[in-house]
Amino acid sequence: MACNPLQVMRELAVMQERMNRAWCAVQERGGEDVTSRGSWTPVVDIYENENKEVVLKAELPGLEREDIDVTVEGATLTIRGERRRDGTIADAAYRRVERHYGAFTRSFTLPSTVDAGAVRADYRDGVLTVRVPPRAGAPQVQVAVS
Repeated sequence: MACNPLQVMRELAVMQERMNRAWCAVQERGGEDVTSRGSWTPVVDIYENENKEVVLKAELPGLEREDIDVTVEGATLTIRGERRRDGTIADAAYRRVERHYGAFTRSFTLPSTVDAGAVRADYRDGVLTVRVPPRAGAPQVQVAVS
């Protein structure tokens, strides 16, 4: 079987582009070991609201409430879960699979000004919202900018 050199070069270029994107994604996450994080990584927003709560919002489309685990250990908040493929569809029936499936784990260090024992979590419309209220009596420090 004859090899078309032009086709081989195109396929190599496509593979190189995919590898470049994969390595850039690892570097953008700070070089973390992607194998320890699971098959996919849900995106999150973390902010402080007007009540001084730390709020984490994670996009978890396709998960059921029972598929999500939120834990706090010391100053670390961890969310875990797993998104599974639809078992009623045979693998051979797929023409393209772009969504990520499998287990994930994300961990975040909480500031010392929050009450880690009073964490609340809510899951609605594919978005997990975790609220961590401020610790009573936590000092607020104003820092002068020079």
